[in-house]
Amino acid sequence: MLKNDLLDQWDRENFFHPSTHLAQHARGDSPSRVIKTASGVYIEDRDGHKLLDAFAGLYCVNAGYGRQEITDAIAAQAKELAYYHSYVGHGTEASITLSKMILDRAPANMSKVYFGLGGSDANETNIKLIWYYNNILGRPEKKKIISRWRGYHGSGLVTGSLTGLELFHKKFDLPLANVLHTQAPYYFRREDLGQSEAEFVAHCVTSLEEMIAREGADTIAAFIGEPVLGTGGIVPPPAGYWPAIQEVLKKHDILLVVDEVVTGFGRLGSMFGSDHYGLEADIITIAKGLTSAYAPLSGSIIGEKLWKVLEQGTDENGPIGHGWTYSAHPICAAAGVANLKVIEALDLMNNARDLGTYLKEALADALGDHPHVGDVRGEGLLCAVEFVKDKDDRIFFDPAEKIGPQISAALLAQSQVIARAMPQGDILGFAPPFCLTRAEADIVVAATVQAVGAVLGE
Repeated sequence: MLKNDLLDQWDRENFFHPSTHLAQHARGDSPSRVIKTASGVYIEDRDGHKLLDAFAGLYCVNAGYGRQEITDAIAAQAKELAYYHSYVGHGTEASITLSKMILDRAPANMSKVYFGLGGSDANETNIKLIWYYNNILGRPEKKKIISRWRGYHGSGLVTGSLTGLELFHKKFDLPLANVLHTQAPYYFRREDLGQSEAEFVAHCVTSLEEMIAREGADTIAAFIGEPVLGTGGIVPPPAGYWPAIQEVLKKHDILLVVDEVVTGFGRLGSMFGSDHYGLEADIITIAKGLTSAYAPLSGSIIGEKLWKVLEQGTDENGPIGHGWTYSAHPICAAAGVANLKVIEALDLMNNARDLGTYLKEALADALGDHPHVGDVRGEGLLCAVEFVKDKDDRIFFDPAEKIGPQISAALLAQSQVIARAMPQGDILGFAPPFCLTRAEADIVVAATVQAVGAVLGE
C-alpha cells in the first residue's frame, strides 16, 4: 500500500505539471496539493483540507463535483463498450446521441459536430478545416487568422499562436506566421481614458479594418474570439462590440470562429455565448462545460455554409484527411450526455445567471470603493476584480509585485477559497460551479474582502 507521505516526493521527482514554475516545484520551494475527493463546490485534499473551489477547476465543473448520474453513466459505458474509433462512419449510441443533443441546443445555422478531447485540439481542427475550405473554393491565399490580444484559444503550436497572452508565446517561437492579433475589447484598459464606450468600440473596429486593409481581405480566412475574454482577464465585451465586428467580417467574407470553451452550456446564463450576444458563428468551439470535465471531450460545431464545402471537398478529393484516435470516445460522450441532462434537470443554467448577478453585485458592493480596486466586472457566473495602484489615474501595479497572486494565495491560506490570479495583470477571477448557493457566494465575497485587506489594506 502506497503511503501518503511518498506522494509529495514522487510528485516532485516524476510529474511534469502544466503552467508551473518547474524549478521551484522540483526543489520543493513551492506548495503542492494532492486532491482526493470533491462534492458540490468543494474539493478535499488527501490531508483532509476542504476548499471552496470558486473557479470550477479551470472553468470546467459546471454541474458541480460528485454528480452520481454522470459517474454512473461513465461506468455503464465503460462496462458496455470502453472504446471504439469514429473513423469511416463508425459511431456509438453515446456519440450519436450527444451530437444530436448539442445541435438541438446550438444556434440554428449549425450543422454537424466534430469531437476531440480538449479546446486546444478543437481549435487546431477548426483552423485545418478553414484552410481546407478555402482550398476547395480555389482561394489558396485566404489563410490568415485574426485573433485578439488577451484571447485564449489553446496551448498548441497554432492554438498557442492564436492565444494573445505573452506567457504562451515567450521562448516558444510563437506566434507562427499567418496568425495576426488585433485590439482586445477591454474597455477598462483602453489607452485613451477620455474615450466613451462607443468611441472605444469604434476604435476596435477601425483597428480591425486597418489590419484587413493592410494585409488584404483576400488573404484573411477567419476571425476567432471568445464571447467574453476568459483567461485574458474575464472581460465582457463593451456594448455594441460584437454587432460591429460581425459587420466588418461579413463585408470582407471572413469566417467567424466563436470559442465557447468557457461560455458554452450555460456559464453566461444562456446556453451559448453566441445566443447571448447575437453571434452568427461559422464554427463554435466547445469543451470544458460539455462534460463538466468528468471526462475529456471537446467539439467543433460546424456551420451549414462550411459543411457544404467540406462535403464538396470529399466528393472531389476523397475522404477528409483529419482525425484524432480518441475523437468521440464513447466514455467521454456518455459523460457529456449525462452532464447536459443534469444541467437541465436541476435548472443549473438559470442558477448560473441568477447567482452570477448576485456574486458580481456583492463583490462590487463590498469592494467597489476600495482605493486599490479599479474594476469589478462579469457576465453570468464569470466575475473578476482588477486591482490598481492608483484608482483615480488608473495606474497599475508593477507586475513584479505580484499583487494578484498574493491576494489569491491569501484567499486560499486564510479562508480555504480558490480563485484564480489571471496571468496578465493583477486580476482575481471567479468561475464557480453552477450549483453555487447564495450562502456559498457570501463566503466567497467575505473571504475576498479579507484577502484584499491582508494584502492591500482596508
